[in-house]
Amino acid sequence: MVISAGAVPSPNIWNAPRVYELENLAADPEGRIEQAMRAVRTWDDATVLDIGCGTGFHLPRFARTAARVLGVEPHSDLASAARRRVAGNPDVAVRVGAAQSLPVPDASVDVAHARWAYFFGPGCEPGLGELRRVVRRGGAAFVIDNDATRSTFGAWFRRWLPNYDPEAIERFWARHGFSRTPIDMSWRFGDRADMEAVLRIEFPAELAEEFLAGVEGCEVDYAVNLWWRRY
Repeated sequence: MVISAGAVPSPNIWNAPRVYELENLAADPEGRIEQAMRAVRTWDDATVLDIGCGTGFHLPRFARTAARVLGVEPHSDLASAARRRVAGNPDVAVRVGAAQSLPVPDASVDVAHARWAYFFGPGCEPGLGELRRVVRRGGAAFVIDNDATRSTFGAWFRRWLPNYDPEAIERFWARHGFSRTPIDMSWRFGDRADMEAVLRIEFPAELAEEFLAGVEGCEVDYAVNLWWRRY
């Protein structure tokens, strides 16, 4: 296993990629994030960069209509899993690298995408600089992160990180020229066991058990922010 220099650890997917796959499958079953992204900039016949692609969950989805897709992942084992996922598709490639030093030529990308990866507000300025370098004129960057101000998951997120300041995060993105599209989606799991497993990789054990005790079934309302910028 190799970790790219400067990589920000992701304890959920780095430590439990098979469980994180269940989380990816459960997130946004209605496709509302994709709808909101397409309203800003389509990736049909475009070059797409997925930053922090993990095991490559989103790569085949982009590849359905994109001309070329590149995934960048700092964790070499996850990058290997992503390569296996897209094996046989000559229009998709995966490279090991970090967001603040992307292994991508200047002005070579039409759409950059990062979902729950690296770009969490203050401290990610080096990665934002890399976006400015690699996204060509007419392109767009999309960053998806949690909206801690609403939804059941948002309340859990605030319990876990009580010092998280959503207003400061919003000011940060505005300073860097990004707009916000709020999205209401859901976490919809195949069964209760999958939901329990995912909460146990996302939250400390005591909080995970408390949250599970407070909700029935296999679905939770979830709000995210789509931060986006055109170049």
